Amino acid sequence: MLALTDIQAAAQRLQGQLLDTPCVASKTLSQITGAEVFLKFENLQYTASFKERGACNKLARLSAEEGRRGVVAMSAGNHAQGVAYHAQRLGLRAVIVMPRFTPGVKIERTRGFGAEVVLHGDTLDESRSHALELVEREGLVFIHPYDDEAIVAGQGTVGLEMLRAVPELDTLIVAIGGGGLIAGMATAAKAIKPGIEIIGVQTSRFPAMVNAIKGTHHPQGSSTIAEGIAVGTPGLIPLAIIKRLVDDLVLVDEGDIEQAMVMLLEIEKTLVEGAGAAGLAALLKYPERFKGKKVGLVLCGGNIDPLLLAAIIERGMVRAGRLARIRVSARDVPGSLARITATVADAGANIDEVHHQRAFTMLAAQNVDIELVIQTRGREHIGQVLAVLQAAGFEAMEQH
Repeated sequence: MLALTDIQAAAQRLQGQLLDTPCVASKTLSQITGAEVFLKFENLQYTASFKERGACNKLARLSAEEGRRGVVAMSAGNHAQGVAYHAQRLGLRAVIVMPRFTPGVKIERTRGFGAEVVLHGDTLDESRSHALELVEREGLVFIHPYDDEAIVAGQGTVGLEMLRAVPELDTLIVAIGGGGLIAGMATAAKAIKPGIEIIGVQTSRFPAMVNAIKGTHHPQGSSTIAEGIAVGTPGLIPLAIIKRLVDDLVLVDEGDIEQAMVMLLEIEKTLVEGAGAAGLAALLKYPERFKGKKVGLVLCGGNIDPLLLAAIIERGMVRAGRLARIRVSARDVPGSLARITATVADAGANIDEVHHQRAFTMLAAQNVDIELVIQTRGREHIGQVLAVLQAAGFEAMEQH
């Protein structure tokens, strides 16, 4: 049974090997949510995620004989980089099995840490089977991403650091994939401060731990923006700890996570991946539940594809009303488009795109549909732009 002493021993092993990341108050997020919000910046680790902690603790505990054999891990993301980096640092051979669809940037980054990357299978389950074959065939030591006490103890050091930095925390909100992070943190936090509340967060597309703990039957999706917590089967070691120590589990949707990511970028000037924003997403979705409490959130990772980030920022601008699509109907005569664009400019909005539609319209043949994507100051401003266009004699409406 994992205990506080295991996590304290892990903290000793990790000292000087990775960052004791900042855990600081966010005034703006506190004002928005009504809770007193403290952020733990695990996205600042060298491989940009907390996964280094468990990997470092596990590798440091290997016997000399196991170290000579080398290690193998199955991961498409942060665990791969954590194992590869700390194996390189400790002079161990590391083989990482990744699914064939893994983005090239993750493969290259893992190779950059000195690991041998093997692409095998279309799913993580197929990759896991291959990794276990390598254990049999080459005698490598398997490093599981979450179902291992040494890994869980390493991840639990996040909880130790948070309570050392902010002893008065009432609540910890932690993302759950396989459950290693929350299991370790709960073991540490409940031992130090038994009254602390611990809430786990899963995405509604990957609710495996919620189903396992609550006996629900939420369906599983096929993809999520929070791929770091897209785990279909919870770890058995974390599951037993979560049952005992975690107070509640909540689900958040894709839109909640996207909104949280954009807010962290805009307000905190910090970049997190989908899984890293899950805690804030829960706080934004259930504000009443946490009102007035001192809440600690773990920004557990910052590895995100730049193109995906660009799409999320743009969608966030649409949700906030800072980007809007409007349709203007006008007589198809020379100069009408110029009048429309001048009217929009007079209303203080900037035009992003113009689509001039003649053929695919239900209007009379002498009329034309013009679709504009405009940059505005927010919802109220969109209404003002439409009012100015209507006052100028155009039919104008927002498109959703």
